[in-house]
Amino acid sequence: MRGFVLGGVSSGVGKTVATLSIVRALADAGYAVQPAKAGPDFIDPSHHEATAGRPSRTLDLWLEGEDGLRRNYQRGDGDLCVVEGVMGLYDGDGSSTAMVAEALDLPVVLVVDAKAGMESVAATALGFREYAAAIGRDIEVAGIVAQRAHGGRHERGIRDALPDDLEFFGRIPPSSDLEIPDRHLGLEMGAEAALPTDALREAAETIDADRLAATASDAAEPEVRPEAAERAGPVDATVAIASDAAFCFRYPATIERFRERAALVTFSPVAGDPVPDCDGVYLPGGYPELHAAELEAAGTLAELGDRASEGLPVLGECGGLMTMSRSLTTVDGERAEMAGILPADVTMYDRYRALDHVELAAVEGTLTAGAGETIRGHEFHYSSADVDADARFAFETVRGDGIDGDHDGLTEYESLGTYVHVHPESGAFDRFLESIAP
Repeated sequence: MRGFVLGGVSSGVGKTVATLSIVRALADAGYAVQPAKAGPDFIDPSHHEATAGRPSRTLDLWLEGEDGLRRNYQRGDGDLCVVEGVMGLYDGDGSSTAMVAEALDLPVVLVVDAKAGMESVAATALGFREYAAAIGRDIEVAGIVAQRAHGGRHERGIRDALPDDLEFFGRIPPSSDLEIPDRHLGLEMGAEAALPTDALREAAETIDADRLAATASDAAEPEVRPEAAERAGPVDATVAIASDAAFCFRYPATIERFRERAALVTFSPVAGDPVPDCDGVYLPGGYPELHAAELEAAGTLAELGDRASEGLPVLGECGGLMTMSRSLTTVDGERAEMAGILPADVTMYDRYRALDHVELAAVEGTLTAGAGETIRGHEFHYSSADVDADARFAFETVRGDGIDGDHDGLTEYESLGTYVHVHPESGAFDRFLESIAP
């Protein structure tokens, strides 16, 4: 599958809007577009899916490793992949956009904010291209998309200033209809605040879809092909996954891995669905703090707590950890009872408490790792957990903050709650499935 990477000159430059406009332009030109996101984000990919009609692939070297990243790319469904970058092109020590582009051997299209510049836009693009060689990054900056650029003299000034070997692929016009509302953790989800199709189509008219498609190249192949990388054979287990507005942070590849190896059922704790008949429960992250009162009133979490105390394995990540705890207190001071599986009380804050790529070392065998194994993941949360003095932790933090700065993975009964999100290429979900199999 051919593709290219959209790299920004900085965070906040408008990469997501540019990505959605380009996806719309390519789709309207007849291309089957597979969106992807560099980095561990869950929110931008939800907007990709709302526009492209396909789940977005997560491409992160820290979470997946180089071969895993390439496999995840190759699992995409389309003839052209548009990869939205993370932060600025070169920013990030664990998995920058430039590192992802280099690992996949894909060209970079630079998103530059042009609202107050013309020749300076060209100078910025040239600097980003030359910097790759200066630091030894084997990437090609093929050209630019000018964000917040007007037509006429403004567009001509940018075009004329660009060197001959830097392409002008189009512009995204300034428009209040191309603004996605945000909140803590980032933008609102695509299902809540998808950009209007008409506004995207208007922006897409200024994008040269065929020139972008011609710039795309075939991605580097993994050493181990996707079909050969799967663990041999299914496991005789049923996994129940919480799926609603409170539990919405999950990678498509995680769902794919569960379906490849086990039976999968979903339920909604917000709606009060009963806990399904299953061998294990996965509580992904999301926004339980926005639905705390509903979760308390619905009764599903109380039932889940009872089932966990009887030995049902429950795996919770971030928001899942929060709902596995005894209580959740919102920023407004409202306290809600949660499942009571883990000996902790969680409090929300108006500023993030942790944001980093993470590495954990298992001090004992647990649902996602054997004793002595390490797993890599990502943490981003606005809450902290007040943990009982005799609480048991499954992991020591090699990198990252975890729950108390030194540990992560609260464990009780047969269950595990962690602040860390992991990708299936880490092997953690294979271990989970094999742990819960009867």
